[in-house]
Amino acid sequence: MKKIAVVAANGRVAKKVIAEALNRGDEVVAFGRHAENDTAAQNYIRKDILDLTREDLAGFDAVVDAFGAWAPEALPGHSITLKHLCDVLSGTEVRLVVVGGAGSLYLDKEHKTQLVDSPDFPDAFKPLALAQGKALEELRERTDVRWTFISPAADFQADGARTGKYILAGEELTVNPKGESIISYADYAIALVDEIEKGNHIQQRISVVRG
Repeated sequence: MKKIAVVAANGRVAKKVIAEALNRGDEVVAFGRHAENDTAAQNYIRKDILDLTREDLAGFDAVVDAFGAWAPEALPGHSITLKHLCDVLSGTEVRLVVVGGAGSLYLDKEHKTQLVDSPDFPDAFKPLALAQGKALEELRERTDVRWTFISPAADFQADGARTGKYILAGEELTVNPKGESIISYADYAIALVDEIEKGNHIQQRISVVRG
């Protein structure tokens, strides 16, 4: 059993992660901004991510950073909140597992071209992809934190089925045997909790696609 803190717990990915971890018998504490607890966690603490302290996150095996912002004025929050969590966890054994984006996945083995650079990448999602990519690049500089950044497949489906099957990949955009780059929030949550329970991709970015 792992003791897991989920930060920005009111988001849709966070709720899937919480439910998955609880179903496995892990202990989960949810931290969110909403007054009401709309997660499956029985232990819910109302607290903004930037107000979290070292004491709040002490004693956990892992902290899941599920922060997400889409409004243009809020996009810098990806870097700001991630830096805060890194500073709080600096020098500790607590893992920081970050819910990342697909836009920063590479399309070539030389790691020169990212998905966000491709001509077919939707313009509407570019600001978000660039903000998440910037946060990842800043995270790569942190050698004082036991972080793991998990990118989903290109087609990240909120209401997709929980198949229980996924392929674990690395820095490059990967497709399944059907040629798809797709994964549901539910299967992504399985992969994320698996990483906390069994994985050891410390200071690495990994990615997942439906198997």
